[in-house]
Amino acid sequence: MLPERFVEKMNLLLQDEADEFLAVYKEEKANGLRANPLKINPDSWAKTAPFSLTPVPFCPTGFYYGPDEQPGKHPYHAAGLYYIQEPSAMAVAEALRPAPGETVLDLCAAPGGKTTQLGAMMENKGLLVANEIHPKRVKALAENVERLGLTNTVVVNETPEALAERFPGFFDKILVDAPCSGEGMFRKEEEAASFWSQAYVEECAARQRRILQSAYAMLKEGGILVYSTCTFSPEENEQTIEWLLETYDDLRMMPIAKTGGMEPGRPEWTKTNRAELEHAVRLWPHRIKGEGHFIAKLQKQRPTPLWNGRWGKANAPKAAVRLYRQFEQTALRIERHGTIVSFGSHLAMLPERCPDWSGLKVIRAGLHLGEVKKERFEPNHALALALKTDEVNHVLDLSSTSREITQYWRGETLPTGGDRGWLLVAVDGHPFAWGKEVKGTVKNFYPKGLRRL
Repeated sequence: MLPERFVEKMNLLLQDEADEFLAVYKEEKANGLRANPLKINPDSWAKTAPFSLTPVPFCPTGFYYGPDEQPGKHPYHAAGLYYIQEPSAMAVAEALRPAPGETVLDLCAAPGGKTTQLGAMMENKGLLVANEIHPKRVKALAENVERLGLTNTVVVNETPEALAERFPGFFDKILVDAPCSGEGMFRKEEEAASFWSQAYVEECAARQRRILQSAYAMLKEGGILVYSTCTFSPEENEQTIEWLLETYDDLRMMPIAKTGGMEPGRPEWTKTNRAELEHAVRLWPHRIKGEGHFIAKLQKQRPTPLWNGRWGKANAPKAAVRLYRQFEQTALRIERHGTIVSFGSHLAMLPERCPDWSGLKVIRAGLHLGEVKKERFEPNHALALALKTDEVNHVLDLSSTSREITQYWRGETLPTGGDRGWLLVAVDGHPFAWGKEVKGTVKNFYPKGLRRL
């Protein structure tokens, strides 16, 4: 059931189009997944995938799947070959499109759909900071970053203000996918409709402006900011961007290509009626196959002083690093180069040009290598999912349709007859988890919290 005041508001805003818009709420929502180019070639994989996929017109790695299919229950999902994502949401990262080697911030990042899309565009090069203020939601973000094989990403649990104080003028590109009233998700999440009110819309708009102040402070000269919401309300969209342009006169709106049924922003829904608001994009559910979204892209013109903070330094004990290197020599065919840091008994490798994070709440610093336990090194699940099968000495490749993969996913051991030590368990050639083959049996190292019940 749509809130009555919301229906009145949309009738007023959309006038002749309102009936067509409101009619979509009686239709089935579209389902989408985004293939992960860090692990597969999206186009060729789409032809052989175990689901019927059709392309999303505004995202080269995005595909629609049928209402009866369940890609979230397939082992390919656990192996990070794709991310299940609402199709309209895929357009946001496409507007930012960071290049490999850039310094990028996703300021309101959970659950990680846009973060993992940005990380893949960056080809795991450079630095991607994924921040989430809510402690519960940041856990899902870290798990998705790990599952999709991101190694250039630092996941943090901080306020935008704390980050702005630490990183003025630091980032090349920033994404603010702002917390909003969620009007665009009413069809997908009925709960969002239940606590909608005009007062809530205004509360969200005030919060978005505070977040944008922090984002502006962290952007370098020439840096690009993409702002997005999954709501229709002008207060949170055009009027928020109007406020941003009025507050920071050096910000310039940049055009976003309108593809696959996207429409321009609506200057007439603001006080100043600035023509450049047409550069923004609106995704309407009666015009595209997806839910509602708004996207605006801006560039900072004002010079910013060079960031003069501290850079991350290696601090891992030599003995711990030696144990990791021994594991690398016996189990892997590659050597990883980078700054190794320790968090208690755990080792992680920082992304390139990574700042010092001391004093801030870091959930995941780059690639979690593993843990030192009683003079031996145990590799982490994240390392398994960041590898390719040809980078490992021993692989146990299981078919995605086999009983064995389901057993392993549940946490069971597998009889193999060998004694090769650490090996990578794969599904159809894609890394799935670690296993340790001892006296004919592969001991299970699939993380307990991720096991299939």
